[in-house]
Amino acid sequence: MGQCCAKNTPVAGDSQEDPRQSPSPANGAVRANVPSVKNTPPRSSSNNTWPSPFPHGSSPLPAGVSPSPARSTPRRFFRRPFPPPSPAKHIKASLAKRQGQPKPQEGPIPEDGGAAERPLDKTFGYGKNFGSKYELGKEVGRGHFGHTCSARARKGQIKGQLVAVKIISKAKMTTAISIEDVRREVKILKALSGHKHLIKFYDACEDVNNVYIVMELCEGGELLDRILARGGRYTEEDAKAIVIQILSVVSFCHLQGVVHRDLKPENFLFTSRDEDAPMKLIDFGLSDFIRPDERLNDIVGSAYYVAPEVLHRSYSMEADIWSIGVITYILLCGSRPFWARTESGIFRSVLRADPNFDDAPWPAVSPEARDFVKRLLNKDYRKRMTAAQALTHPWLRHENQPVPLDILVYRLVKSYLRATHFKRAALKALSKALTEDELLYLRCQFDLLEPDKDGFISLENFRMGLMRNVTDAMRESRVPDILNAMDQLYLRKMDFAEFSAAAISPYQLEALEGWEQIASTAFQFFEQEGNQVISVEELARELNLGPTAHAIIRDWIRESDGKLSLLGYTKFLHGLTIRSANARHQ
Repeated sequence: MGQCCAKNTPVAGDSQEDPRQSPSPANGAVRANVPSVKNTPPRSSSNNTWPSPFPHGSSPLPAGVSPSPARSTPRRFFRRPFPPPSPAKHIKASLAKRQGQPKPQEGPIPEDGGAAERPLDKTFGYGKNFGSKYELGKEVGRGHFGHTCSARARKGQIKGQLVAVKIISKAKMTTAISIEDVRREVKILKALSGHKHLIKFYDACEDVNNVYIVMELCEGGELLDRILARGGRYTEEDAKAIVIQILSVVSFCHLQGVVHRDLKPENFLFTSRDEDAPMKLIDFGLSDFIRPDERLNDIVGSAYYVAPEVLHRSYSMEADIWSIGVITYILLCGSRPFWARTESGIFRSVLRADPNFDDAPWPAVSPEARDFVKRLLNKDYRKRMTAAQALTHPWLRHENQPVPLDILVYRLVKSYLRATHFKRAALKALSKALTEDELLYLRCQFDLLEPDKDGFISLENFRMGLMRNVTDAMRESRVPDILNAMDQLYLRKMDFAEFSAAAISPYQLEALEGWEQIASTAFQFFEQEGNQVISVEELARELNLGPTAHAIIRDWIRESDGKLSLLGYTKFLHGLTIRSANARHQ
């Protein structure tokens, strides 16, 4: 008891062992080291054009604190070591590229030994006076990229204050990608600011051996430690307090155009040992800037928390939402939703298996909490709630938490403004079928745009909505550029009714249990106001499909009057099938 373990979600071809039977020297349960997709390999050092500021033979590290090892952090296994992970070939190839694993060279060896490889530039332009500014203390954590020590500031605005120093060895930086990861981590930490659940960044320094990232010191331990201390699970009320903090900071990051890509209980720290201490999100080593309509393709993250679309190499911010779903599942039942003995097995489980909501304690969990987790762990990323939407879900709705501005609204309104009159009519009919309960999120978003006294919004409202939340990160990810695609609102305004039609996602509505009733009601409105005679060729042009799709969409049109049927209406709302959409992204 007392550890994060898996409900059995068997996957064909992968034998499993329940880790709950593993002993622990501390509390009868072992703290499992989560296999990671990002295991950092050994890294080699390179020549530098400037020396270390410390005297020859000395080090800024105090006695008893060793430098970061030139290898990955040793894993902690369950009862016995499992066989080494064997991911699928494309995943292994992706990791090899990112981690700099050596590849055999083919062809004859040149007689002159070949041209010397260009050395990696490991200078970052950070301050070189770390030793004079900070006095290092004991080690407080160790991870894949280095280790973290406490320290006391000797000068500056935080003089005398205890801080945390993440020490990353340059000897581990064997590829340009690994160097860029460190550079980007510092850039993101500098750019993101202003959220109470985000770790504070103070400084970045370097010397010939290491990069030093100076941040706020959180002394309350990891969320994972508290889960284990509670016997593996939280009550619903206590879980809500945790999930709200996670959603709040992640929605902030997403609005700024930053995707974290490694959300897990180990990356949330409590500020103190107090039971009600707030949490801080840490470790942006795998994070990246992302534009509103951009998709990423590199496979990073931790295996138990990685989203299906990451393994398919086409993903965006929704991958973070999946990770939050995994965390929430663990909080509520003390088990992992996807588990296997190897990384390959975990990946197969993520791609093919469904989480177990039948075994204890799930029958005793509220229907709202189960629905909340299911809507985060939907394998179709388009059907997941955003972090801002999740804060308005019935499970969290009565916690009186402020709802942040959602970048999804901008993306959907942009698409609506570019849509044809026929598509807009279909969306307007859909919005009329929503109940007040389902419109709550849209009303929150509309109010955040601060409509005028007559209840209208324009392009200026959308622009000011972003500017009220802007940070350097938002500028770096070029989020405000989306306003250029919304210029139709420059000369006209939008009321709440039209905003509701523009900002709803048919994919997300399809994830609701009452979707069939919503679609049926919406079709009645569409029949009255928007349905019209349309040919197969016209419908194909509306959907941007070629002649090969004519045979399929012909069934969407009624033979009796040449108009869309209910099936055709729901298909038209989606526009594309999942398979064809994925093909387009690739």
